[in-house]
Amino acid sequence: MADKEKDGTGTGFPFDTMAPLSSLMEKQGEAMRALFGQVTSGHSPGTATPIASLPEGMEPSDFGDLAEWTKASAEMQQMWFTFVMGQATKVAAKGASGKNLLDPAQWLLVSQSMVKTLPEDILKKGAKATGDVMKFWQSVASQMMSGVGEIAGAVTGSIGADGTSKLPRKDRRFADKAWSENPAFALLHQTYLMLTEYFQQAASNMEGIEDDKKVQLKFAVNALSEAMSPGNFLLTNPVVLKRTVETRGQNLVRGLRHLIADLERGQLTHTDPNAFILGENLAATPGKVVAQTPLYQLIQYSPSTKEVYDVPLVIFPPWINRFYILDLTAKKSFIKWAVDQGITVFVVSWKSADESLKDVVWDDYIRGQIEAIDTIRERLNVPSVHTIGYCVAGTTLAATLAVLAERDQAEKVKSATFFTAQVDFERSGELKHFIGDDQLEMIGQLSPDGYLDGRYLAATFNALRGKDLIWNYVINNYLLGDDYPAFDLLHWNGDVTNLPAKWHNDYLRDLYRDNKLVVPGALHADGTPIDLTKVETPTFVQAGREDHIAPAESVWRLTDHFKGPLEFLLAGSGHIAGVVNHPDAGKYQYWLGDKDAGSLSEFIERATEYPGSWWPHWLEWLDTQDSKKVTATGKRKPGGRGDKVIEDAPGGYVKSR
Repeated sequence: MADKEKDGTGTGFPFDTMAPLSSLMEKQGEAMRALFGQVTSGHSPGTATPIASLPEGMEPSDFGDLAEWTKASAEMQQMWFTFVMGQATKVAAKGASGKNLLDPAQWLLVSQSMVKTLPEDILKKGAKATGDVMKFWQSVASQMMSGVGEIAGAVTGSIGADGTSKLPRKDRRFADKAWSENPAFALLHQTYLMLTEYFQQAASNMEGIEDDKKVQLKFAVNALSEAMSPGNFLLTNPVVLKRTVETRGQNLVRGLRHLIADLERGQLTHTDPNAFILGENLAATPGKVVAQTPLYQLIQYSPSTKEVYDVPLVIFPPWINRFYILDLTAKKSFIKWAVDQGITVFVVSWKSADESLKDVVWDDYIRGQIEAIDTIRERLNVPSVHTIGYCVAGTTLAATLAVLAERDQAEKVKSATFFTAQVDFERSGELKHFIGDDQLEMIGQLSPDGYLDGRYLAATFNALRGKDLIWNYVINNYLLGDDYPAFDLLHWNGDVTNLPAKWHNDYLRDLYRDNKLVVPGALHADGTPIDLTKVETPTFVQAGREDHIAPAESVWRLTDHFKGPLEFLLAGSGHIAGVVNHPDAGKYQYWLGDKDAGSLSEFIERATEYPGSWWPHWLEWLDTQDSKKVTATGKRKPGGRGDKVIEDAPGGYVKSR
C-alpha cells in the first residue's frame, strides 16, 4: 500500500487513485503548450508541416493574443498547485491519525480491477493488429496533414456531395460534424472504432477461458476502450479544440476548477450540486418521521384526500441509495402520486452506514422490515399492510415474506410489490463482473472501518455505462468547461450512501455469486430458515425491459419460486426510468401477458403493449386486494393532536453523509 500511495510529486498525495483525471489534466497542459507553438509558428509543434489538423474553418490567426493564453495557463497552474498543497496537508493529517490514506476515487479503482482481468494473450494477439493499423495510419498521415481529403475518403468511405466522407462506422460520440469534415479527425476516430471492434471481437473469440471469465474480459475490454477514445483528449477532439481556441483556454480553466472540486470530494459530479435542497424541491412531500432506530427512520406522509385506503402501504427502498428516488420533484414523485390516490404511505429511510453499523448483516435488515410492518400495524390499528420492495430491498422483502410464512405470520402482509428486484441471481447481468474473488478482496481492503464508502459503489454503477456516466462528463465538465445542468435524477444518483461492509460482502457472495436464496433452507434470518416456495402472498412483479442492473430475465425468475397469486408487468426503459414514470409524463409503455409463460421471451411474444405509465394499472391491482376506505383522521394525519412524532419529512437520516 505504501508504494501505491506515492505519486512522484513529493507531496505523498495518492494521485494514482485519480490517475485518469489528473493525467487527463496533465495532458491538457501539454496540449496547451502545443497550441502555443501553433500560435507562434503557424506550424504543427516540432515540425515544419503546415497545420491541417485544426477543425474546419479555423486558422492560426484565430488563436488571438498570446498573453490571454499565458494568463489561462498561469491560472491553471496556480489552481493545481494550491490543490496539491492542500491535499498534502490532508494526507499528513490522515497519516498522523492512523486512518487509511487511500482517498476514494471510485471509478478508477473499478478500472484498475478490470485491468487485472485482461489475459496477456489478448494483448499479444492485439499487438500485431494495432501495429498494422498504426503503420497504415503513418503511411497516409503526412498526406492527410497536407489536407489531402481524398485519402480519407478512400480509407473511411466515399466522399459525399458536401465534401465530407460517408463514414462506415457510426458512434454518437463522434456525431459532431467536426469529426468528419476534417480528414485527419475522420481517420483518427474511424481508426479508433476499428481497433475497438477488433479487441472486442478478440475478447469474444478468446479460447481456453471459462464463460463467466470471458464475459468479464469483454466488459473490461469495452470499459478500457471507452477510456482510450480520442474524444477524451484535447488535441484529438476537434470540438474541444475549437472551444479552447474560441475561449482562449478559459474552458480548460473552468474544467480544471471542476476537476479539482471532484478530486476533493472523491466523486465525479454530474449535476449542479447547489440546484436542489432536500425538503424544498426534492423529497418535499409533506410528512413526519414517526419512528426511528439505529438502522432506519420510518416516515409517514400526510394525506391529501378526505378518505384513504384502509390498508396502508410501506415502501422499502434500496439501502444502497437514498429513498427519494421515489420522491423527486412533484411531477415525478411516486410517493406524492400514491398519496394523492388515497393511499396512506410510509417509507423506510435507511441510515447511511458508519462505524456504528459495522456489524449489521442480513438478519438486521429483515428484522428492520418486520419491525416497520409491526410498527405501522400497531400505529394505525390495522391487521396488515401492503409492501413495496425496490431493487435489493425487494430481495430482502422476499426473504422477509418467507420468514413470516415460516412463522405463520404471513397475514401481516396483504400484498407485496417488487420494483425491479431479483431473488434468483443465475442471470443477474453485468454486476456479476464485480463479484469475483479479486473484487471481494478489494471491497474488504476499502472497508477498514467496517463500512464501504458509497462512492465506490456509485463508481461500479457508473462503470456499467462508462460512455454516458463517466467519459461524457469528463468531456463536458473538464474539457469543454460546461456548466453543470440542474437535473434531479442525476443529483440523486450522486447522493451516495455508505454500506455495512460485512453485509455487503455477504450479499455479493451468498446471493449474487452463490445464488443461495432460491435454495430452500440454504439461508437463515433471525434463526428462521428461508424457503421462497412457502410464500403465498399476492404479488405484483415489475421489471424494466432495458434494465442493466436487474435484467428483466432475472427479475422474471421470481415467478418460478413464489406460490401465491402473481402478476408480472414489463415496463419500458430501465432500472430507474422504468420505475419512476409519472402518468402525467406520457412516456414509455408497459406489457401485460401470461405470467405462467415458460420464459420471459414467451411472455413478451404473447403480451399486449399499453402506452404510458404502468402506475395506474398497479393501483387497480392494489384496489382488488382490498378496496375498503376510511376517513383520514387520527394518526392517519401524522403529527396531529396527541401524536408524538420525531421530525418533519424527509428526516435526518437521508441528509447524513
